[in-house]
Amino acid sequence: MIKKAVQIGNPIVRAKSKNVAIKSIGTKKIQNLIKDLADSMKHYKLIGMAAPQIGLNLNVFVTQLAKTETRSKDTKYSKLLVFINPKLSVFSRERTEMMEGCGSLVSGQLFGPVKRPKNVTVSAYDKNGEKFEIKATGLMAKVIQHEYDHLQGVICVDKFTDTKQVMQRDEYKKRK
Repeated sequence: MIKKAVQIGNPIVRAKSKNVAIKSIGTKKIQNLIKDLADSMKHYKLIGMAAPQIGLNLNVFVTQLAKTETRSKDTKYSKLLVFINPKLSVFSRERTEMMEGCGSLVSGQLFGPVKRPKNVTVSAYDKNGEKFEIKATGLMAKVIQHEYDHLQGVICVDKFTDTKQVMQRDEYKKRK
């Protein structure tokens, strides 16, 4: 089910999320949360979405690097990935800057520059309760860090490196 994206200013997006009990991953509640996140992410034409963005402060996010108006498809990560209780463990020293948008910033209409580690390692549980680890680079590393930030109550606007470069989606698309 498509859920309304919770917007900046709502205290839910600033609250630190709680872990999901591993034994509850297979429950209807958590499985519906995963489906709602995936449906909402696709509806808003995003490449990641975290539970706080649909009103639940649980440590769950989904990603899918599908082609959008502002991003090209990365076939390595083109399937839906579910991250439950993620833990970031390794960050590269090298950082890269990329324009980021967010479904909680006027439903993805605002973009700004954010500098993040180029590579990251994340471990989490998938939708079946199986533990996995991904060593991500490039766009996928950025998306994982962005969505993980949501679970900590951090929004990309907090990390914009130059507010003079912030722009609306249509302006961003023109420059791509």
